[in-house]
Amino acid sequence: MSNSMWGGRFSQGPAAIMEEINASIDFDKKLYRQDIAGSKAHAMMLARQGIIGADDAEKIVAGLDTILREIEDGSFTFSRALEDIHLNIESRLKELIGEPAGRLHTARSRNDQVATDFKLYVRDWLDGVDAALAGLQSALADKAFTHAGLAMPGFTHLQSAQPVTFGHHLLAYVEMLARDRGRFRDARARLNESPLGAAALAGTSFPIDRFDTAAALGFDRPTANSLDSVSDRDFAIEALAAASLCALHLSRFAEEIVIWSSAQFRFIRLSDRFTTGSSIMPQKRNPDAAELVRAKTGRIIGAQTALMIVMKGLPLAYQKDMQEDKEQAFDAFESLELAIAATDGMVRDMEPEAATLKKAAGSGFSTATDLADWLVRALGLPFREAHHVTGRIVGLAADQGVELARLPLSAMQAVHAAIDDRVYSVLSVDKSVRSRTSYGGTSPKNVRAQAKRWQRTLERELRTKS
Repeated sequence: MSNSMWGGRFSQGPAAIMEEINASIDFDKKLYRQDIAGSKAHAMMLARQGIIGADDAEKIVAGLDTILREIEDGSFTFSRALEDIHLNIESRLKELIGEPAGRLHTARSRNDQVATDFKLYVRDWLDGVDAALAGLQSALADKAFTHAGLAMPGFTHLQSAQPVTFGHHLLAYVEMLARDRGRFRDARARLNESPLGAAALAGTSFPIDRFDTAAALGFDRPTANSLDSVSDRDFAIEALAAASLCALHLSRFAEEIVIWSSAQFRFIRLSDRFTTGSSIMPQKRNPDAAELVRAKTGRIIGAQTALMIVMKGLPLAYQKDMQEDKEQAFDAFESLELAIAATDGMVRDMEPEAATLKKAAGSGFSTATDLADWLVRALGLPFREAHHVTGRIVGLAADQGVELARLPLSAMQAVHAAIDDRVYSVLSVDKSVRSRTSYGGTSPKNVRAQAKRWQRTLERELRTKS
């Protein structure tokens, strides 16, 4: 038998392989809440516009509420023969309330229905991910405040560059996540137009009120072009693009956790709660949570790329290719949620190894730039000359196997006679980080102020969200 929901034109049922490739219910059943919400809004609008009777609308809404309870308590039976979430719900509605169920699909199509459902789902996810990222920012800001004065090496090219503080390093990720949240908010603002009522592609001749259903579903307005309404998946691609960049940031931090927790670095400790053991090497404590955050970034970026490839060659309006818009998106959204939660847990769990960090902060002649700056300030040398003098002094220290702060004054004076013992005031790690007082710099005072600012901001945001 052909599909009873649309099969009037057909005299035969689909081949088994056709049913296999055509069905989406295995993954689009995730849209059940959004589908029911859209159907309720549509039914009530139809009644207010006099297109269906108020009694029919009330039966439809009551039936949909019953279906919602059935799905959530696990008693609802999904059928692959009915292809998707829309037809599964409509078929069950007909079983519950009979003939009035057939009036629900007046003045709409599965094309505008699925676009609406997917937009509502993405919007709900964007709201949830914003709250999760705010929580992660809060964890980072709290730890940054606690360790605002703890010196560590700052790297470029993964080579020791200049001392920074552990708190300053963590706040860099707070800033990255703030940009991520901004992109998610921008994506939400752009998607918040309702496709419902665009029907198959051309609109409808029924006197519907699209502003009514848009308002009922929390949209700012209805979409303005029916062709674009049913063929647009920009909102999903944009959400995935923002998710990809956010995942990239989490992956960079995960990579640092992997490095920092290694025996060769020993910058941080992770407890047993966020590490695993080896089946053969009993000494091992592996940072698997960080490694998996790093790996999931590939899945998320892959989902964005896949959807862009699906959409790149499609003429207007809806094409069945667009059924491939959801499965990988759902996976990417869930992967990012998990990565955020795991990163949040690791941030709260990890403890810096203060002695190791401070020792490493002074290695590799990391205060060489402080020496060059002192030569400019104290002796009036042009910076390029100061840079050259400093380089020669670093070479001497390397030859003697000592750090700059332990190099004899006579050795420095052999390079430039005007250097005096005041130079030692800038060669310690602690004095180096305290001197970086420019806005956005690593001085502990700066870091405490920035961390406190973020703590206050995030506390307000999280209080509002709760």
